[in-house]
Amino acid sequence: MEIQMLRKWGNSPAVRLSAAMMEAADLTLNQPVTVRTERGRVIIEPVFPVYALDELLAGITPQNLHAEQDTGPGPRQGTA
Repeated sequence: MEIQMLRKWGNSPAVRLSAAMMEAADLTLNQPVTVRTERGRVIIEPVFPVYALDELLAGITPQNLHAEQDTGPGPRQGTA
């Protein structure tokens, strides 16, 4: 736990996060986060992108298509 002071940044209060705290929370600069209050606490959580399969598949081109991979024989029927 670190003790930080609320400071003024423009017209708003702000809290500075140390590099160690950013790393521990898996946060990076310019990353979108949600900020909410819960039972008197301020909660900061990273926002992760949501991908749609059709959008990902639309991005496949002959230039970025991976070569076929042989992963060996599949499981025998009745053994899995």
